[in-house]
Amino acid sequence: MALNPQTARRYQEKLLAHKKQLEETMSSAVVQGRETVADDTLDIADQAVISYQKEFLFSQGTHGHHQLRMVHQALSRLREGSFGECVHCGEEIGVKRLEALPWTPYCIVCKEKMEKGELEDPARAA
Repeated sequence: MALNPQTARRYQEKLLAHKKQLEETMSSAVVQGRETVADDTLDIADQAVISYQKEFLFSQGTHGHHQLRMVHQALSRLREGSFGECVHCGEEIGVKRLEALPWTPYCIVCKEKMEKGELEDPARAA
């Protein structure tokens, strides 16, 4: 997919804005996780709530790291000139899909096959 300079710049700005948002969210989650400390004087229900909060923050961080990696990869594809091409089949990724998820590395057909288990997602296998 050959992008004109204005379109490439627009996608780059979207990706950089999402990157910044992810970094801020993950930073906030780290701070919240450090502030969430179980006190031995708390009853078992309060300790369970704190444990749940920590697990939630950990899950949020894991998801954030995955998304951040996808954004970095999309920015690399943008620099290399392969942005908008499915990394699996090489077909063009639809404009609507790129508008919604500019960091996506897959066309809708390959992504649906991965969700059905017909294709392995290399990002998840690692």
